[in-house]
Amino acid sequence: MKKKPVVIGIAGGSGSGKTSVTKKIHEVFQGHSVVVIEQDDYYKDQSHLAFEERLQTNYDHPLAFDTDLLIEHINRLLERQSIQVPTYDYTLHTRSAETNCVESQDVIILEGILVLEDERLRDLMDIKLFVDTDADIRIIRRLLRDINDRGRNVDSVIEQYLSVVRPMHNQFIEPTKKYANIIIPEGGENAVAIDLMVTKIKTILASADEV
Repeated sequence: MKKKPVVIGIAGGSGSGKTSVTKKIHEVFQGHSVVVIEQDDYYKDQSHLAFEERLQTNYDHPLAFDTDLLIEHINRLLERQSIQVPTYDYTLHTRSAETNCVESQDVIILEGILVLEDERLRDLMDIKLFVDTDADIRIIRRLLRDINDRGRNVDSVIEQYLSVVRPMHNQFIEPTKKYANIIIPEGGENAVAIDLMVTKIKTILASADEV
């Protein structure tokens, strides 16, 4: 019987580089028993709301996420079952009808701004990381992402950052740093921290192969 999968949580503020850290780690293990689950895929369905109401959604608040479904899915992966991961349409501000089938793997990386906020999720994790990057770098990265990838304009991104993102970071995200086993400064630029995690995951995979 195979060992129980190992769950690694990677949190950090918007634009901190947590996604870059996750991608750089995952790239090393292409073709190996490692899967990434993104918290952003678990934004709540808003199809019952008018489009104007959806625009008011605070995406940096814990209540924006369907955390119950995420916890259910992580538990299923831990039981070596497959899951149907939802997808989110950022242009319509609601969940897409499409889902992606994800098979359980020996290492499950859970990445998102608030993956360390809910105690139930933390209790499922074996290793907890927090990517810690200065606020000025984070806002620049978010600005570029939202304009280039999500069709936003500069004024709307800055207004959202000042009115929602920054206060939500201070209230909900920054406090979760205390739960991290490892704090990674400067995100994807921290090659040493990434190499350490790669080495750890290689050890986990080697141990799983021995069963």
